[in-house]
Amino acid sequence: MGDFLVKVLATGTFDLLHPGHILFLEKARELGDELCVIVARESMIKHKPKPIVPDDQRLKMVNSLKVVDYAFLGSESDIFEPIGEINPDIIALGYDQTFQIESLKEELQKRGFDSEVVRIKESKTCTLCSSGRIIQKILIRYGNKT
Repeated sequence: MGDFLVKVLATGTFDLLHPGHILFLEKARELGDELCVIVARESMIKHKPKPIVPDDQRLKMVNSLKVVDYAFLGSESDIFEPIGEINPDIIALGYDQTFQIESLKEELQKRGFDSEVVRIKESKTCTLCSSGRIIQKILIRYGNKT
């Protein structure tokens, strides 16, 4: 019989990749043997501005990272749908992701999933470790040019 592999799931928008994304994915990968990443579809992002980079391009960028075993686009109707296909042992949340751990655990249990939920507490503090701050800097630098 083969060794048991611990499968970790991370999710996010991953618009304008930056060192904060890399740290999050590295820390998530440290939790197990295999890292699966769901890249949120633009149509499902309701809690912040829509991404600048299209879905397929963000997916390609995340899939190219050596820390990621595989990545794919999320569901267009139910964020929990891909969890059934992946069946992760651990779901890693970023330090700034809006999910509340207890309510997420309750919803997972209701749907028959037994995944552990872990919040990655580490974050990068560099000036451009945020897609929003990158966009702000671009607007400041080029926003008034015609």
